[in-house]
Amino acid sequence: MATTQTVTVDGHRLRLSNLDKVLYPASGTTKGEVLHYLAEVAPVLLPHAANRPATRKRWPDGTGGQMFFQKNLDASTPDWVKRRSIQHKKSANDYVLVNDLATLTWLGQTATLELHTPQWQFGRTGARLDPDRLVLDLDPGPGAGLAECAQVARWAREILRGMGLEPYPVTSGSKGLHLYAALGKAADTRLDSDAVSAVAHELARYLEAEHPDLVVSDMSKALRSGKVLVDWSQNNGNKTTIAPYSLRGLDRPWVAAPRTWAELDDPDLAQLTPEDVLARIASDGDLLAPLLEGHLSALEPTPERLATFQKLETYRAKRDPAKTPEPFGPGGDSQADPTSQAGPASRVEPVETDPTFVIQEHHARRLHWDFRLEHEGVLVSWALPRGEPTDPAKNHLAVQTEDHPLEYGSFEGSIPGGEYGAGEVTIWDSGTYDLEKWRDDEVIVTLHSAERGARRLALIRTGGRDGDAENNWLIHLTKAQPGAPAPVSAGHSPPSAPETGQIPSTQREAGAGGRRRPMLATAAAPGDLTRTDDWAFEMKWDGFRALAHVQDTETVRLVSRSGQDLTVTFPELAALAAQVDATRLPVVLDGEIVALDRAGRPDFRRLQHRANLRKERDVNRAKAQVQVDLMLFDVLVADGDDVTGRPYTERRELLESLVTPSAPIHLPPAFDGDLDAALRTSRTLRLEGVVAKRHGSTYAGRRSREWLKIKHQAMQEVVVVGWRPGRADASVMGSLLMAVPDGEGGGLRYVGRVGTGFSERERREITARLRGMERKTPGVSGVPAEDASDARWVTPSLVGEVTYADWAEGSDGASGERRMRHSVWRGWRPEKSAEDVVVEAPPPAAT
Repeated sequence: MATTQTVTVDGHRLRLSNLDKVLYPASGTTKGEVLHYLAEVAPVLLPHAANRPATRKRWPDGTGGQMFFQKNLDASTPDWVKRRSIQHKKSANDYVLVNDLATLTWLGQTATLELHTPQWQFGRTGARLDPDRLVLDLDPGPGAGLAECAQVARWAREILRGMGLEPYPVTSGSKGLHLYAALGKAADTRLDSDAVSAVAHELARYLEAEHPDLVVSDMSKALRSGKVLVDWSQNNGNKTTIAPYSLRGLDRPWVAAPRTWAELDDPDLAQLTPEDVLARIASDGDLLAPLLEGHLSALEPTPERLATFQKLETYRAKRDPAKTPEPFGPGGDSQADPTSQAGPASRVEPVETDPTFVIQEHHARRLHWDFRLEHEGVLVSWALPRGEPTDPAKNHLAVQTEDHPLEYGSFEGSIPGGEYGAGEVTIWDSGTYDLEKWRDDEVIVTLHSAERGARRLALIRTGGRDGDAENNWLIHLTKAQPGAPAPVSAGHSPPSAPETGQIPSTQREAGAGGRRRPMLATAAAPGDLTRTDDWAFEMKWDGFRALAHVQDTETVRLVSRSGQDLTVTFPELAALAAQVDATRLPVVLDGEIVALDRAGRPDFRRLQHRANLRKERDVNRAKAQVQVDLMLFDVLVADGDDVTGRPYTERRELLESLVTPSAPIHLPPAFDGDLDAALRTSRTLRLEGVVAKRHGSTYAGRRSREWLKIKHQAMQEVVVVGWRPGRADASVMGSLLMAVPDGEGGGLRYVGRVGTGFSERERREITARLRGMERKTPGVSGVPAEDASDARWVTPSLVGEVTYADWAEGSDGASGERRMRHSVWRGWRPEKSAEDVVVEAPPPAAT
């Protein structure tokens, strides 16, 4: 064997020197042979040592020379070696984490023969977890040996089994035996190191009391002659034990080796050599493998579920389920969702799907975005202070935080003041991702989002590995991006109407009466209904309006208000066909497609994840994350006959007789004659408002005052005609300039500006979008000088929606125009054009 070699291990180059140096004089074992053993034993050694701060014993000149006991990593340590810092009374030490073969090989090169680790691990983000195992060190005094240790081990085994713990014996490679028992990690079984030490101490005392002739629990050497010390102290959080499968620094290379209980009955029980251990692994595998799973296997039968409990300990330790609505995951005590068992989320069946991602906008002490990737049963999480990067040339900071439960991927709500992360959380984007690489220092994924499309991102851990800096990463938008449109070949015609989603004219007929258009409600205030007994009141659902054409017991076609075919976009709503009376077909029903949150409330933001999708793969991806429901409230055709001329009350009774609803199809109830009760119910359910329908109204395919919509908050669709720079940063949009149709000649009239309701990320995105639409002159008249002074005008084609307080006289006072006051941005309406915008509530006449 060459005395020096350069090797590549796990992508890291290592120079191995002095391979023929003898490290064990009595056996002649060389450094090269030690490195060979470490490489062979790594698959079973690493799982037991990983994520535990290791102290090391080094013999650079072999075990016949001086030994160096080392905790702290020195300057010669390669920067890729994983480490964690522990603050002691007088100093902080950086400990190596023996997590991979490259690190184990580097340790062998430095003549590290013994690895000692505690009974606890670091969590993914550096938090110190509770111990996951209990250990008893059975140390024979003078006149005692392995046979006596084996007897004490059998007695201890009876006691531990009575406590619900299964012990596993390990001959220590020195003189005695170790017993390990896995500790569970259920939410109601929290034991810190002090508590485990106390349990182990009591067990040692009990053994001593029961067997005083052979057992001692006191460290005093004077008491140990001919006896076995049951050393319980190694459960202390500051103490360590020789790691399973580690070599010992004696004359010969003995190993801390797992044994079977049958072997302990052998009167010739002896310590094992590296060759012995490797042969046993080849035939029997890792005898300590159950130690990695813990006794939680009785409750959670897979290692993956056990790992989930462990990974969420830091998350749960920071939160009180009685005070925050955040989910706590399997086995948690979250009180966030008392309706979830009956809600729509409970309908989701487990399926084999791509891993998910979510980006949540978090208005905490400082605004940031939480980027979470589903990985190994949890959401691995980073905080992005500046959001997701949109320019490959500009990386953003990503700070890794504690893992979150998978249920957090659908969480939106308010975290109460005084609690960890207090503030508002909303979902900014979500979907699935393709994994390209996942290492401790680099992650590369391609996100697939129904709302924001596909993009390829890389997360790269930065160089700092001490203190808070060790959780610092960079998030990078790669130059190579998926989904670049292919060039259109000459001679190829544009897609046909069905491919773009528009229904061919031959398919627009359904039942009697030809093409159907939904009836629209007119905006009103509660005071506009003087005789409430004449009206029925339905909840106003915040979703996509659709007419459902049921031709037979298998065929449902969904048509949007503008005539777009939504059938392939929402395939789960085909369930309607089986819920309509088969003797009454064909029928056309009116309803709203909604996406419900975990509390059963419609969430327009969630629904956006399902919008504008037509490819089966895209639809299935989005469907796996967001399911939709159909709220039915009217009927246009039954038995093939047009029933739009019948009064509302008759059509409502007909609807209820036609459909036997079952999720995801619903027939929400109507309220007769009690507007106040309907409004209270709507507020309680946190809905948008109510729709009042006159009892005798026929179904007109247009906007009518026979149907009135009464919202809790005034909303208005607007046409964006320009933007003004922000005061703090003139390169970013500070407010949008808005207009609505003036009702005369198709022109627009200015109605004010909106500068609130945007996230910083949205401001940047809107700025980039509008810069490509700029024009020199305004597309609207009547803009006051104050708003026009620094305005950047754009082509008036984009439609958005705002909430507002009321209408007031323009600030210039001379134009006589009315402006919206206290506007707040609600979002874009991509399905609308400028011509579709209608003034919902005309401003009252000036007084």
